[in-house]
Formats: sequence, C-alpha cells, structure tokens
Amino acid sequence: MRVVPADLLSRIGSWPLVRAVLAPTPRSMRRIALAGVIADTAIMSTGAAVRLSSSGLGCPDWPQCSTADIVASKNAGQTLLNTWIEFSNRLLNFPLVVIAALVFIAAWRFLPQEPQGPGGEKRRDLFWLGVAQPAGVVAQAVIGGIVVLTKLAPAAVSVHFLVSASIVAAAVTLYTRCGEGTAAPTAVVRRDLRLLSAALVAVTAVMLAAGTVVTGTGPLAGNAAAPRYKLPLEGVTQLHADIGWLMTGLAVALVLGLRVSGAPPRVMRAAWTMIAALGLQGVIGYVQYFNHLPAGLVWFHVTGAVLVWIAVLRLFFSLRDRGPVNTVRTGQVATAPARQPEPLDR
Repeated sequence: MRVVPADLLSRIGSWPLVRAVLAPTPRSMRRIALAGVIADTAIMSTGAAVRLSSSGLGCPDWPQCSTADIVASKNAGQTLLNTWIEFSNRLLNFPLVVIAALVFIAAWRFLPQEPQGPGGEKRRDLFWLGVAQPAGVVAQAVIGGIVVLTKLAPAAVSVHFLVSASIVAAAVTLYTRCGEGTAAPTAVVRRDLRLLSAALVAVTAVMLAAGTVVTGTGPLAGNAAAPRYKLPLEGVTQLHADIGWLMTGLAVALVLGLRVSGAPPRVMRAAWTMIAALGLQGVIGYVQYFNHLPAGLVWFHVTGAVLVWIAVLRLFFSLRDRGPVNTVRTGQVATAPARQPEPLDR
C-alpha cells in the first residue's frame, strides 16, 4: 500500500477550503453555514419546479430513473424535457450532499479561541445542528423515493416539502448560532414582542403546511395523473389566504411594536426585511390566483414562501443576544459589553 507523502498532506491541509473546513474560524464557519442555507433553499426551489412543470413522474422509478435506465431517458407518458427536469433535480442532491458533509465537518471541528489557551471546548450545539444537515439529506432521499413510488401521493409530497422546510430552519439556526457565543440568552426587546415573534414563526409554519394542501388539491400537483387531496380547491385556497392575512396582522403589529419600543438597528433591519418579503409574497399570491395559477408565478410564490420562512426565523433569533463568539487571543483582555440587556426567560 502506497504511503501518501507528508509534504503532500501538508500542502493539501494548507488549501484555503480544506483549512476553512478542518480548522474553521468564526467567519469561515458562518460562510459554510450560509452555504448550507443557500443549498437547502435551492433544492426546495428546484423541487417546486419539478412539480409545477408536471415533471414529478419524469423518472418513474427510484433510485434509477426507470426500470430500464439509470440516467434520464424517454419514458411512457412523459416528455424527454419532463424526464430531464426530474433527473436534474436528483443530480442536484450530489452537491447538496457535499455541502451538507462540509457543514457537518466544520461544525464538528469548530473550536472557538479561549483566553487561557490555544483552543476552547467544542460547541455541542453547533455539532448537533451540523448533524441535522446530512441526516436531513438522507431522510429526504428516503421520502423522495416514497413520493415517486406512490406516484406523487399528496400526503407524501406534503411531508417531503415540510421536512425540507425543517432542514432549512436547522440551517438558519446553525448560521445564527455560529455567530454567537455560549452565554445565557438575554432579551433585547420586550417580552410581549418576543411572544409575538414566536407566534409569527408558528403561523408561518402552518402557512407552509396549508400551501402544500393547496398545491396538492389544485392542477399543479406534479403530473396530470397524480392523485389529489379530495378537498374543494376554493375552500383550501381561502383558508390559505386567511392564514396569510393572520400572518400579515402579526407581522405588522410586531414591526410597529419594535419600532415604537426603540429596538436595536439590527433587529429593525431584520424586521423590515421580513415585512418586505411577506408583502411581495402576498402580491404574488393574489396575482397568481386571479390569473388561474400559471406555473411560473406559482414557482415564484413557492420560492418566496421559503424566503419568508427564513426572514421570519432570522427576525425571531435577532430578538435575543448570547454575546459574541469568544475569539480572544492569549495576552488579550476581553472588554465588558456596553449594556446589559434584561435576562431572557428560558
């Protein structure tokens, strides 16, 4: 067995990407975590494109494209374009796996600097959030196979989308936490505003679930032959809109409360980003409905829903503070924070 030369290993270890993953700094850790957020969002968006282009059965088998071919090929009842759209979405899982693995390794190796020595304790919170990324990919591969083998059963498709939303939430949490310290959380706004933000997160999650029911009931369920929820489309669409108006009311009340209470600038930036994303999403939602659900606009609406979900989570996390990541070097003295916020109830 050939032994890899030590100088080659040293050169590989000096590569910026390898160093960023195996010895991540707080900055590189956040960049890697951000890559995870982007990758998870992209796979959700392309998955929506598969369904909305009626390509859900473009590859009718799993894990092969069909019983006869591993790669994309013409299948009965499907155009070659449908097959390639579905197959391309499957291929995107490979870079997603790579990014998920890099996120996990970086979270496992992340070792913030401590004042008393060269390195501190590993962050277990980041480790488990990092585990969620490759674990989510495996779970989605299994659920995706079930979706195909059940010919796009609406319940399976809904679970597939909502698990993806959960993975995005874990990625956003990781991105937030790797930029924070391990101090006990302290509040930066009033308790009632924090509760209002938590309610907004919960209602947004319900909104995502209701959206999967609307899609699974309507004409864009992934394939003309795909089963649908046996529900009135007008009724589930109205419920979806009602939840949207509830979200809007909560969001407007939250932003106004933050504004009049003098919330910190970073909180207000997150709040305005959230309200802008939600407003644009509402406009797209009504335009697509009154234009009889054109697939292109519905795709923008689904992608917008994921971006709203991220914005709502980012605002929620901005309402408390855990201090900075400890990067104090030996011989340096940490300065005390300028203000001490009120303790945050656990």
